[in-house]
Amino acid sequence: MLTTALSVSAGALPVVGFQSKKYTNYRHFTVLASEFPSFLPKEVENIKDPCARTLASRIERLPVHVNFSKSCIMSSCVKPKTSFKTNPVVLLHGFDSSCLEWRYMFPLLEEAGLETWAVDILGWGFSDLEKVPSFDVASKREHLYQFWNSYIKRPMTLVGPSLGAAVAIDFVVNYPEAVDKLVFIDASVYAEGTGNLAKLPKAVAYAGVYVLKSVPLRLYATSLAFNSIPFSTCLNWTNIGRLHCLLPWWEDATVDFMISGGYNVSGDIEHVKQKTLIIWGQNDQIIDSKLGVRLHCELPNAIIRQIPDCGHIPHVEKPAAVLKLIVEFVQAENRVDKQSFVLS
Repeated sequence: MLTTALSVSAGALPVVGFQSKKYTNYRHFTVLASEFPSFLPKEVENIKDPCARTLASRIERLPVHVNFSKSCIMSSCVKPKTSFKTNPVVLLHGFDSSCLEWRYMFPLLEEAGLETWAVDILGWGFSDLEKVPSFDVASKREHLYQFWNSYIKRPMTLVGPSLGAAVAIDFVVNYPEAVDKLVFIDASVYAEGTGNLAKLPKAVAYAGVYVLKSVPLRLYATSLAFNSIPFSTCLNWTNIGRLHCLLPWWEDATVDFMISGGYNVSGDIEHVKQKTLIIWGQNDQIIDSKLGVRLHCELPNAIIRQIPDCGHIPHVEKPAAVLKLIVEFVQAENRVDKQSFVLS
């Protein structure tokens, strides 16, 4: 059973990175310790990727009041530098990840003139979770809504990669007024929750979660997420992807989500009325591209775009291609037609 837990975790894990020569020479890049928020794990100093360091320096915590907690939750996010009259783009992340997943895309979206937020899903990322009593689906949903209601306050383009797509579907069917458009990237939306993981005794669940944090498992997940990367790059990306796991409440939050049953949103897909862009990496080894086609067929108002020579995390592996698709989609005013093509 523990083997099953680990294989499921490895299959969903969104460790991040970007294969590009300009990001492999780190010798002359330095960021002073004072530039990082004090609440980040001290290991942030060891990160070499300049884009990750830059985005980490912009992470802040904002107070969010929710009904299921007596105390407000100091919630981690990256805020836009500038507000615009147009609807904002709000970036979620995948399972057990953080806003650092967007380290390459975030500045590109800002440069394209889009008001952009990156929000950590409750239970992951860098929020202060010491006094939070629950991390189930309902809690994640309410937290995201209260964050939106407190700070964003306008219909948004909500972007969900991997399990973040399930988070987005669950959110939009409950709060349709908050979402103008949707973008799903290699969406994980057909899993029946956490499956047998929800039945694990707590002691076994904690043991599995401890392994989930381990460097060997994360290295393996990275090898699945991308086509071919050198070991040194894989290790750097792994250190970024597991940084949030070093916070003291990470194990409790992950176990609570695991035994709560997780996301089961396949029955909600047909109720999503918003225009939706589906992006899929052609060489995704984690989620079969046939499920992307199925999702395209089941959503009432969707288009699908495939990115060649790309794995499970296109917004990291091919950020320029994803940027082009998102900008065109956000700025389009015409009705979305049912069609698909491969982005060259």
